[in-house]
Amino acid sequence: MATWNIGDVSITKVLEMEKHWPFSALLPGAEEVIDDLDWLRPDFVTDEGRMKLSIHALVIESDGQTIIVDTCCGNNKDRPGAPAFDNLETDFLGELSRCGFSPTDVDVVLSTHLHVDHVGWNTQLIDGTWVPTFPNAEYLFVRPEFEHWAAEPQDYGPVFEDSVQPIIDAGLATVVEADHQITANISLELTAGHTPGHVSVVIESGNDMALITGDMTHHPVQFAHPEMASSADWRQDMSTATRFEAYKKWSDGRLVIGTHFAGRTAGRLKPVGDVWSFEVD
Repeated sequence: MATWNIGDVSITKVLEMEKHWPFSALLPGAEEVIDDLDWLRPDFVTDEGRMKLSIHALVIESDGQTIIVDTCCGNNKDRPGAPAFDNLETDFLGELSRCGFSPTDVDVVLSTHLHVDHVGWNTQLIDGTWVPTFPNAEYLFVRPEFEHWAAEPQDYGPVFEDSVQPIIDAGLATVVEADHQITANISLELTAGHTPGHVSVVIESGNDMALITGDMTHHPVQFAHPEMASSADWRQDMSTATRFEAYKKWSDGRLVIGTHFAGRTAGRLKPVGDVWSFEVD
């Protein structure tokens, strides 16, 4: 378990799984540059040169609220277009408990975007019906993201149908704007490109600041190569422009917590000429 404190705010990583994939599966071309970036090992690249990809949620405790950001893949989900996530049986809820949280403790569920590996534990299968996993929570969906996927099915499987629509049916969904303020310390920042309404999460408390990336950055190699777009990006030109703009702003000393970063997961951006390195915290 990894935990970070940003002023009065606590952030805890809750791991569902870690995958080691060839870079070509998500970031074509990265395999040609990783050996030039010593700081990628050992946290983010295997000895064999494969990408370490962590799938985890981040639980934020702020102003008496417990907020879970991105609920991973979920169990029993039909994902024919994403075999690595198809009909899983993970111990995510057990890990959540070991980290000190119960589903009934959660006040807010936030999705940085509505891809398969970010909304799965929004619901769980009980007696053949998809029901909210966090029954006391308000589930926040960003308007352009919500409207896009409500009208356009994902290639991976019935993601909206089994992980978003049941939340709406239960009356727990709230559609918010991309600059929504969740608490006095937690707000959203639009980082579109990976998906139409993708957001990152800004945490500010006292003199401390942190940022949860979401999938606008899948892997730290992109800090050194912001032009390297993911094959999963909706608009690669937009995601590339977003990365350059965001990294300039985020290299102000704040803690950057990667939504898919393995190992120690968090660190700080350091300018290196016109690009950046990542110093693990």
